[in-house]
Amino acid sequence: MRTQPAALVPLCFLYLLAAESAIAQQGKVVAVRVVGSQRYAEAQVAAASGLQVGQSVGREEIQAAADRLAQLGPFLRSNYRFASKGEEITVEFQVEDAPTVPLWFDNFPWFTDDELTEALRKEVQLFDGTAPEQGEILEAMRAAIQRLLAGRGIQGTVERVLLASPVGEGMIQQFKLTRTTLKVNGVQFGDALAAESKAIRQRLSDLVGQSYSRFAIEVFCNEQVRPIYAQQGYLRAKFGPPTARFAGPPDKPLADNVLVVVPIAPGTMYRWGGAQWSGNAAYGPSALDQILGMRIGEAADGMKLTGAWGAIEREYGRVGYLDAKIKPEAIFDEAKAQVSYGVTIEEGLQYHMGELVITGLSLAAERKLTEVWKLPKGQVFDSGYFQEFFEKVIPQTFENTPVRIEQKGFWLRKNEQTKTVDVLMDFK
Repeated sequence: MRTQPAALVPLCFLYLLAAESAIAQQGKVVAVRVVGSQRYAEAQVAAASGLQVGQSVGREEIQAAADRLAQLGPFLRSNYRFASKGEEITVEFQVEDAPTVPLWFDNFPWFTDDELTEALRKEVQLFDGTAPEQGEILEAMRAAIQRLLAGRGIQGTVERVLLASPVGEGMIQQFKLTRTTLKVNGVQFGDALAAESKAIRQRLSDLVGQSYSRFAIEVFCNEQVRPIYAQQGYLRAKFGPPTARFAGPPDKPLADNVLVVVPIAPGTMYRWGGAQWSGNAAYGPSALDQILGMRIGEAADGMKLTGAWGAIEREYGRVGYLDAKIKPEAIFDEAKAQVSYGVTIEEGLQYHMGELVITGLSLAAERKLTEVWKLPKGQVFDSGYFQEFFEKVIPQTFENTPVRIEQKGFWLRKNEQTKTVDVLMDFK
């Protein structure tokens, strides 16, 4: 094999060889630069890398510093480059911020969230009030909270878990004290509607007498309390973060019992002002209003409205519009204490029945199932019938027969060109 003459080797390649040779030896860091982060100051990231001006380093130490940043959690990636002049080395880290999620302090009634957050700011490098989904910084945060508790003589083990948020969308990093005897002694709601609700009182045993957990309280409020307000037209009711204080006399509080306080500002009770429909062709406004089931002037039942949007989509599915999308937008009139909705409907294509494909059954059982399928090829597809067939017709068809179905799967295969949908059924 022919080799390239040394005189023809590119100068940039020779420079890289020189740099490799220089960094293979120990050199002194004269500057640490950082580019790419929008969240942290350059000095913060440089400090977190562990490299210091004046430190004697080689390639291994620089690589270890880049790895340290990558493993910490606040960055999706961490690369580096360097420039050397004699024994002087300038290092530049190239980082990319990782997405973060909110913190959730679940059961630390001895401290406010602000106190816990401030303790983390003092002890944990690169802590900014949020947390990445993974990385070594999370263990540093957990250990800092554990030390804070130990300083107060509080027993228990701090654990961390990534969870779906109980309020809104997204995830949270939850820090929770385990092996604790903290119990909920009672719950006080900051509004009479919740405090006097018989339905809520009947469910309070889900919290009272149970281990104290803000997460569990938020879930309870979302599932049991908010619907009470929505049903009566309080569509903009605001729920503050639940707080806890130790039960008993102020001078002698019970060490293991907390009273939970849930702030609630109900706001305006809105009445129904009607819906304005657009994009609808398959159904006229009066038919859609009937499905909606609301009367002008009555309390705007938010739970009923939520169910109605789904009911309208299902109704469209019964006449072949399998891709129909209902997009409601609330319009509040504070002066009249009224809410109306502008509702855009994207109907999409209307599908007709294509092929019925059944697999996994004997020929006799397949024939029997084909005979009871009542949606002929070419007819407008009815998703409601499809659901009913799955839930009721099939069990009834094979009741009191030797056919035993352990597993079943159903799919709809849409063809936008032919506007048909094939029904696929598989049995085991």
